[in-house]
Amino acid sequence: MDADDFPTPDADVTSIEPEALKGRIDDGEAVTILDVRMASEYEEWHIDDESVESINIPYFEFLDEEVDDVLEQIPDDRELVVLCAKGGASEYVAGTLLERDYDAIHLEDGMNGWARLYDAVEVTDYDGAGTLLQYQRPSSGCLGYFVYDDGEAAVIDPLRAFTDRYLDDADELGVDLKYALDTHIHADHISGVRDLDDEGVEGVIPAAAVDRGVTYADELTTAEDGDEFQVGEATIETVATPGHTTGMTSYLVDDSLLATGDGLFIESVARPDLEEGDEGAPDAARMLYDSLQERVLTLPDETLIGGAHFSDAAEPAADGTYTAPIGDLVEEMDPLTLPKDEFVDEILADMPPRPANYIDIIETNLGQQTADDEEAFTLELGPNNCAASQESMAGD
Repeated sequence: MDADDFPTPDADVTSIEPEALKGRIDDGEAVTILDVRMASEYEEWHIDDESVESINIPYFEFLDEEVDDVLEQIPDDRELVVLCAKGGASEYVAGTLLERDYDAIHLEDGMNGWARLYDAVEVTDYDGAGTLLQYQRPSSGCLGYFVYDDGEAAVIDPLRAFTDRYLDDADELGVDLKYALDTHIHADHISGVRDLDDEGVEGVIPAAAVDRGVTYADELTTAEDGDEFQVGEATIETVATPGHTTGMTSYLVDDSLLATGDGLFIESVARPDLEEGDEGAPDAARMLYDSLQERVLTLPDETLIGGAHFSDAAEPAADGTYTAPIGDLVEEMDPLTLPKDEFVDEILADMPPRPANYIDIIETNLGQQTADDEEAFTLELGPNNCAASQESMAGD
């Protein structure tokens, strides 16, 4: 049912913008959400936080004449934030509740609006040249990095949906966005590297990823292990870290932060099955072990790790970024200290479902199929599921 198909509620329904709702959640305010999407959509992806009580009752139950039976499941002693996919059903349900003396508002643009949130947070523990920002997309846990110094900038793991955001941020900071670098062929979101390249930014993909079937490699710069990119006084070094994919590549930003893509997160390690499938996952896991032990954990303990994702299990650092020193991760994450065979067994033991639409997303990122902006945005809605576990592997 489209938004225009819902009856117009007699009550005057107030809406809340996604930014305002996130602000309330970030402040630790107790929020009760009534999610009126279908149960399958809710189970796959919903707003989750310690301060949030989330209730799922599909919207069609509020269209029934016996709606009073449904109301018995809903608390009437607090404000309810009603949400759906796009904002139509939630406005109707909020109106229905208001007519029955409930305190209800609805989320503007629903989960689609939530998916357009994108925050930039400074990594204050970064001690390289210039300034480093971490982009955070709370709806999917996607992370990106923006380093700028002396009038130049680079973005690592940009999302196509936010192409204009990177350009606008560069303009606002008075810097030239020089490079857009991908760590690998992503399986959970559409890359923005090609779109930024079309806007005059030098697009960079790992040379090791080309053999997966990249159709546009000759149009971009390909980065070999050890290649360097200069941004003002900051140096970005290419570090081959295969395992999550054969082309998985990290970027060491001025010897201070290693942008690991999907190789290592602050709460987990990469899942190794998205390229090679279940049969090839053990070999990929062994490759990941070698990359971590030989290329990542050999860096100084104070080197920050910044992945391309965070999960609900991740605890942010004091500056609000999802980064952590290597030394801390080694102390807290048992898989990083296991022998190879035990490491492989551990990360293959309980992998979460594969990301939604991951085959279409991979093929789009390879250039083997196309998607317009709206199709691309829809493809990547939902959780990322690129880690080996949905639970934290970093201590208790």
